[in-house]
Amino acid sequence: MFDRLRPVTGTNVPSSRRTEAYDRDLSLDFAKGALIVLVIVGHLIQYVIYRDDAFWYSPYYKSIYMFHMPLFMAISGYLSARSLLQKPFTRAASDRAKQLLLPMLFWWVIMETAKLAALGRTTSLTSGLLEFVDDLAGTYWFIWATFISYLLIKISTRLTRRSWVITGSAILVALAPLTFSISPLIRFTYPFFCFGFLLAQSRERWTSALRHHKPVLIVFLSIVTCVCFLAWGKSTYIYNNLGVIHDFRSTKNVLLMFVGSAAASAVAIELLLQCWRFGHLNRMARFIAVELGQATLLLYLVQGTVFRLMDFIQFGELWDLTTRVIIAGLLGAAIIAIALTIRSIVRGVPYLSQLVLGMPPRSGLPQAKPAMN
Repeated sequence: MFDRLRPVTGTNVPSSRRTEAYDRDLSLDFAKGALIVLVIVGHLIQYVIYRDDAFWYSPYYKSIYMFHMPLFMAISGYLSARSLLQKPFTRAASDRAKQLLLPMLFWWVIMETAKLAALGRTTSLTSGLLEFVDDLAGTYWFIWATFISYLLIKISTRLTRRSWVITGSAILVALAPLTFSISPLIRFTYPFFCFGFLLAQSRERWTSALRHHKPVLIVFLSIVTCVCFLAWGKSTYIYNNLGVIHDFRSTKNVLLMFVGSAAASAVAIELLLQCWRFGHLNRMARFIAVELGQATLLLYLVQGTVFRLMDFIQFGELWDLTTRVIIAGLLGAAIIAIALTIRSIVRGVPYLSQLVLGMPPRSGLPQAKPAMN
């Protein structure tokens, strides 16, 4: 599964001014695109198809939530390796803040403005500020988790025995008894970011070691995934167990959560890479890779804003299941269409592109090409 994972590499393009173009590995963009679609589908199951706690027991919801965010975080760690190793701390932190936090703040302001305009609620200053903070943290928790993980790894890269330090930090963070706000979600995803980063540093060694044992490993991980799927319950989700160990039952749930997520993530990335390998010439596969996979930040922010606002809307109580599924499909398609339309409008505008998309305009760069297998 590791032999087709290649970090983004830079190539020089001759011009009057030397411009760096990026020859992207579209297999990872395809994986990211598929994962962001699963993020949207998972939220549609939660907010539209189910309007109560029944979604915890949905096999489709469980299938998605076993791996989608852990795998997303592992890919983020993998693709962040170059900037983590090459950039000084101040520049790395600044660039990542502009990439992640600036657009997050923009969409948070949009969300709060929409809430005030639609609901027109008046609250005390204290409760209003607490609600604002909760919206900023809870709605976009994955952005915070990625940014904090990036900073922690960057600090670790300055120390000796870097791999051992990062591995140790992954264990300590995962076991830290912190339960306030989104800290459990950060503790759960941080080890996967660490694994992605470490994999990027030792990919050749992993590839060589597993070259002859890969089929057996995939079968074993698939069996582990199936067993964990059958044992998975409401208390296995990080949202409910908070990653805290205090007795035998909680230990079992937390261990099941990490083991199941790790095994399912490994199986999922292998399936996604195989899908790209055999279908990379297919128009839909390329759409997922180029359009969705390279706009995952925007898609995450847009869908997070939409679904957060849906917390305050009462609808669909009398709809049957068929109607809910249809509405969910239409809403999911609308979220993707709106996000891609926004991207096409603003990505050529210098300051607006940075503010809304988290990236400077890429004018003058050639079209990304898929890495050859």
